[in-house]
Amino acid sequence: MASFTKQDALDYHENGKPGKIEVVPTKPYSTQLDLSLAYSPGVAEPCLEIEKNPEDAYRYTAKGNLVGVISNGTAVLGLGNIGALAGKPVMEGKGLLFKVFADVDVFDIEVDETNVDELVKIIKAIAPTFGGINLEDIKAPECFEVERRLQEELDIPVFHDDQHGTAIISAAGLINALDVVGKDITKVKIVVNGAGASAIMCTKLYMSLGADPKNVYMLDSKGLMTTKRTDLNKYKVEFAQESDLSTLEEVINGADVFLGLSKGNILTKEMVRSMNNDPIVFALANPVPEISYEDAIAAREDVIMATGRSDYPNQINNVLGFPFIFRGALDVRAKAITEDMKKAAVYALAELAKEDVPDKVNAAYKSQNLMFGKDYLIPKPVDPRLITVVAPAVAKSAIETGVARQEIKDWDAYKIELEKRMGTYNKLVRDVRVKAKSDPKRIIFCDADHFKVLKAVDVVRNEGIAIPILLGDRTNIVKIAEENQIDISDLQIIDVKEKEQAERRERYAKLLFEKRMRKGLNMEDACRKMNDRNHFGIMMVESGEADGFLGGFANKYVDTIKPAIQIVGSNNTLNHIAGMYIVMTKNGPYFFADTTVNGQPSSRTLADTTLLTANEVRKFNIDPVVALVSYSNFGSTRIGSPLRVRKAVEYLHQNYPDLAVDGEMQANYAFNAELRNKKFPFSKLGKRDVNTIVFPSLSAGNIAYKMMQQLGQVEIIGPILLGIKKPIHVLQMQSSVREIVDMAAITVVDAQTKDDTMVQL
Repeated sequence: MASFTKQDALDYHENGKPGKIEVVPTKPYSTQLDLSLAYSPGVAEPCLEIEKNPEDAYRYTAKGNLVGVISNGTAVLGLGNIGALAGKPVMEGKGLLFKVFADVDVFDIEVDETNVDELVKIIKAIAPTFGGINLEDIKAPECFEVERRLQEELDIPVFHDDQHGTAIISAAGLINALDVVGKDITKVKIVVNGAGASAIMCTKLYMSLGADPKNVYMLDSKGLMTTKRTDLNKYKVEFAQESDLSTLEEVINGADVFLGLSKGNILTKEMVRSMNNDPIVFALANPVPEISYEDAIAAREDVIMATGRSDYPNQINNVLGFPFIFRGALDVRAKAITEDMKKAAVYALAELAKEDVPDKVNAAYKSQNLMFGKDYLIPKPVDPRLITVVAPAVAKSAIETGVARQEIKDWDAYKIELEKRMGTYNKLVRDVRVKAKSDPKRIIFCDADHFKVLKAVDVVRNEGIAIPILLGDRTNIVKIAEENQIDISDLQIIDVKEKEQAERRERYAKLLFEKRMRKGLNMEDACRKMNDRNHFGIMMVESGEADGFLGGFANKYVDTIKPAIQIVGSNNTLNHIAGMYIVMTKNGPYFFADTTVNGQPSSRTLADTTLLTANEVRKFNIDPVVALVSYSNFGSTRIGSPLRVRKAVEYLHQNYPDLAVDGEMQANYAFNAELRNKKFPFSKLGKRDVNTIVFPSLSAGNIAYKMMQQLGQVEIIGPILLGIKKPIHVLQMQSSVREIVDMAAITVVDAQTKDDTMVQL
């Protein structure tokens, strides 16, 4: 777990605005009209509509996205019965998690009441406020009765996360653990140590998934719960076994699964050694598990271990469940969260763990390649796919089981809606990938003997984005693939230094010599260059033996772009090359140029860059609205870069009158259409929002996109090479897997649209 002091925790909650959540208006409130609509007299209209039809509350209020996190503080985390007020920080924290992970709004309600009848009465009375209720930290056995009665008496989802959250997440882990060791849930012996709310609900869920009640042994603080005991309440007696065994040491002998929801350090190494082969140990007491990860691994090499801690593999963390379960339930206005909905969440989590892990998740956990297996049974909490996998599964189950008031018919559109909620939807990238899949091309992946490139190749191949050709050291490629379980058996591998490539090297050298023989290149130099991956791969594209080339992962930008220019050349009449980055923001994409090629461009070079960039932007089905930026506005400075920019704009206005372009202008006027139109109403851009920025120098463009990348919480795609005759693109050094995949898709689309005709500039 992350290391922090008591003072760190107190400061976190106190500093700035105390607490962790706040209410934020979602409607305008700056004018008198706004206030009249928000409150009196305008608010009367939705009130009257809701009076006539209560379902309209979902149309006119926040009810449909609002969950009440309600607790009486009788069983707070590992703190016990600390009271309602003392439990408020936990409930606020729950609200933060709901919002951050699933965009669900929360009011936390702390109720100072321990009587079950009164507590149910209070919660029922305030229930009209909410679209769902998350009960939290209410002690057993009262929690069972509170939840049951509220579920029976209310027509919105009621979910006690302490009971069901751990059950759902651990069940997903158990399914996958049994899959890893090849055991059948109907036949395994399961020992459950602990008989509180979580333990009982975990056990019930395991049974509903197929566990045989005869093979399930539950222990409380007095030992094994048997039919001979007379001290078991009605919730425990359901799990009583006919047995003479009593202690954990006796019961665990020969067990396949241990589930601990009790207290720390009660499971010994000797007990683990007494378990069946390939034992599964879920030690979930927090913060100290029933047995430490180190002791369990030391006891048995074949053990599969999970805990509630984030610093060890297989953390059973409720945040994998409740935000997305409520998200799915709210989105179909479910009347309840059924057992089938819970099981849908279980299977969705289990299946997600078997899919390739996003680069972002690997980076967060400082792993090169998390893969399904004994150390990765369930997804990680930061996995951005959770909301688009678990929420739809829950929503679909609600519809199928008849508890949904509202149906979802277009599930792809629903997933896009979820991505938009979380700010992860990227229409441009999505459209590019779809277009690439429509006609995949043969793309050379240079530096394929690096893990990230090979991982990206795996994604590209599996999604049908491209037909990958691997360029690199064959031995290393095969080794990396085997170590990371990447199947490359159907992919072409080219090692330029192998004897099998001798004919190609010779043929390519002759072609290169013919192109460059009057530009200082002799045949000996040409032969030597064909041992270089960049020259060889680009020559493959030039010769028609591949459709596109993607390099630069392990080389400087110039090492790729120089052979591209020398071998392929430009596709425009001015032999002009430029570079562009796509900056993905919440407000949509922006196109930055020139960010990679031209150091101190002349006015004509700036004009050419503008035309090349505008032409590329149109390929994304976006009309370019271009601002040429500088440190002055429309002639306020008449020297240096402002003068070059102004002359470029004059040339563009005269020769390309239909292009939406203007400058020179400062960046704030470029991005703020209202400010620009007020200050400079003569601008050709008018009130249009700029989406394309041309910088006065390579230094300015490079600094701008890198600052955005580090400070702006944006996604950067590129660099995209403009003006080159063939589909040649250059990655940033050490790009992420996602960046490589995106650039591969762009290379494919480029190959789909490239032709040999020269662009007139």
